[in-house]
Amino acid sequence: MNEELFNWITIGWMFIAIIVIPLSLKLTAPYGRHTRKGWGTMIDNKLGWIIMELPALSMVWIVYSFGVIKDNQIVYCFLAFWSIHYVNRTLIYPFRIRTKGKKMPISIIAFAILFNLMNGGLIGYYFGNFASYTTEWLTDWRFLLGVTLFFIGMGINMYSDNVLINLRKPGETGYKIPYGGFFRYVSCPNLFGEMVEWLGFALMTWCLPTLSFFIWTVANLTPRALDHHKWYKEKFEDYPKERKAVFPFIL
Repeated sequence: MNEELFNWITIGWMFIAIIVIPLSLKLTAPYGRHTRKGWGTMIDNKLGWIIMELPALSMVWIVYSFGVIKDNQIVYCFLAFWSIHYVNRTLIYPFRIRTKGKKMPISIIAFAILFNLMNGGLIGYYFGNFASYTTEWLTDWRFLLGVTLFFIGMGINMYSDNVLINLRKPGETGYKIPYGGFFRYVSCPNLFGEMVEWLGFALMTWCLPTLSFFIWTVANLTPRALDHHKWYKEKFEDYPKERKAVFPFIL
């Protein structure tokens, strides 16, 4: 596949993300606190997380390994950043969450697998066939700003996940209002942090597939955050009124 065709495929994938946004705003994905019947067979929540995130971790490396570019150290740096996130999301996070007895629809897992295969495939293909980074890129403002945002976003994401995980003591199953960190500003700082993280990744790599992945991340997580925010306000009468859903002071 030549680069022009690859770019058009990636642009088409981005437009699909934009088209999906209105649907996502109307339809609450049925997993986590929003789990409900009618979406087919259910499996254990933790197992579901591992199954649906594993393609994201592996697909980039698999597709990259079949490419023609094998010795670009900057690409290895990018692959390492990607892997740091997805090793945590795939192999660590599912074993930390306290969701005993909760289940997830296989249909949601299937959608997530397709999403991760497509995004991972595009990014891996670009890195393996079209990437042309040199050592000068390490001092470019886009790389420096991108790395900064990536680790800021990761820090917000992981800190917020820790707050949510530790709201429940062992054996507890209910929900509580989270406080601390960016929870002061938004209901879903973990999702906000992930968006900042992938914005940083798109900047540091400066290519269409990672921009596409960032757009898809925003398209998926913003409606999810709005659903969470609405759920919090309906469940807790004393929920902080000053909090926004996902973007501090904005939305």
